[in-house]
Amino acid sequence: MEVLAVEGLSFRYPQTAAPVLKNISFSVSGGEFIALCGATGSGKSTLLRLLKPELAPLGEVSGNILSPGGSTRIGYVMQRPEQQIVTDKVWHELAFGAENLRMPQAQIARRVAEISGYFGIEDIFDKNVSGLSGGQKQLVNLAAVMVTEPEILILDEPTAQLDPITATDFINTVKKLSRDLSLTVIIAEHRLEEVIPLCDRLMILDNGTLTGIGAPKEIIPPLYGNERIMCAMPAAARLSALLNEPGCSLSVREGRELVRSYGNEKQPALPAPEKKTKKQKPVLEFKDVWFRYSRELPDVLKGLSFGVYESESFCVLGGNGSGKTTALSAAAGLIKPYSGKITVFGKPLKDYRNQSLYNECLALMPQDIQTVFLRNTVREELEDAGADPASLPFDLTPHLDKHPYDLSGGEQQMCALAKVLALKPKLLLLDEPTKGLDAAAKRDFIGLMRKLTAAGITIVTVTHDVEFAAECAHRCALFFRGEIISEAPATEFFAQNSFYTTAASRMTRGHFANAVTVPAAAELCLLNGKRKADGL
Repeated sequence: MEVLAVEGLSFRYPQTAAPVLKNISFSVSGGEFIALCGATGSGKSTLLRLLKPELAPLGEVSGNILSPGGSTRIGYVMQRPEQQIVTDKVWHELAFGAENLRMPQAQIARRVAEISGYFGIEDIFDKNVSGLSGGQKQLVNLAAVMVTEPEILILDEPTAQLDPITATDFINTVKKLSRDLSLTVIIAEHRLEEVIPLCDRLMILDNGTLTGIGAPKEIIPPLYGNERIMCAMPAAARLSALLNEPGCSLSVREGRELVRSYGNEKQPALPAPEKKTKKQKPVLEFKDVWFRYSRELPDVLKGLSFGVYESESFCVLGGNGSGKTTALSAAAGLIKPYSGKITVFGKPLKDYRNQSLYNECLALMPQDIQTVFLRNTVREELEDAGADPASLPFDLTPHLDKHPYDLSGGEQQMCALAKVLALKPKLLLLDEPTKGLDAAAKRDFIGLMRKLTAAGITIVTVTHDVEFAAECAHRCALFFRGEIISEAPATEFFAQNSFYTTAASRMTRGHFANAVTVPAAAELCLLNGKRKADGL
């Protein structure tokens, strides 16, 4: 049964010339799981917000959004967990939405208890929301929405700030809700590796136009030549495209079957990248660093020791709350460890005086990039930083007269990076720099990082994005409970891991070696050729 219909929907923001959405039409059936994908700025968030009247942005709207069965309850989960949380305790957050809908208290109590059991959050029921990890906060947001008994659940990049394991668990929970409750789900994601194999239909937005809608295996093969779209698809689909396969693999399991259809043992592995010799002193070095936020709280950094070398791209991965961001803050001199030593270019951090650390030496791009914006337009932000828009390695000219908060998440990342690069750092610290970037923008960002390291800049990146780290890092490290548990060159690092690894590594391990990216997997498949059928 149809639960939602969109007819000829167009939308234009105030004081803008071009519409964000152009003549969008589609319908949604009850119980469907729909994935919405598209480049940054393609109109995904605008479309989703228009579907929920309470969140609809101001602007010029034409067309219709219809609920054939009458009024439809729509639940909405945002990208940033903190923006949706409004109370202090988990139990109150769960009840808040239902209270505003004036549900009877007995019904609220029953729903809260039932949902808490379903989501397995009884152990945090009485905790302060502020003390939860990012994954826990997002799970509480989802649970609170489900207490209100929505008929349609809309999610706008809900895993953007979650580590890979937590993100997978979250998406599987959403799919379980759809399956168990026949709940209609519409989810916009840049992280499509997990979502597309689970969805019933895929919607593709390109520059405000709906260019495709249908079952993934039907609409992806015609896009094989469209690199802007294909770079966002799951690894198995990208491998199918590179191998020009007539069918389309979607999941890791299907990708493994595809890989195993190649291989005559001509070349079972690619050469391992050469390990860089560390003759020079570290640009950044931690020696037995300990830190806690207050005496009453446990240590966040526990004897942390590592070194990063000149012109190196060093990526740090690990779960939410493992201490990664704290380590970057310590490296930038924003917090002071109570024990241990941090040196930058061989000089103890405490010896940098009068902001000299930030004078063409070190720069940090924080995770919450909105904290770097102080002006009313992008033009003013760049002028303040001394950045020339014409000399940037990416184009911000279409956004110069916009308020930074009016940019998409990916566009905000680029604006913040422009301000950071204007400081001319030799050591660049990045905290989740690909958050909000679409696949094409991420690919461009990887190219920029390679240019920066080639120019002698050292980059330390905290990231949840394993595919990004596999492409751009020289070395990777795994954080766990305030210390580095393992560290190795990127290819070796991802080949060793089972969960903090890439889809390409999962698809090829046990058959090919040293293939942790899709291009590497495709290269080995083509080098070895198709297996001959049995008996031939």
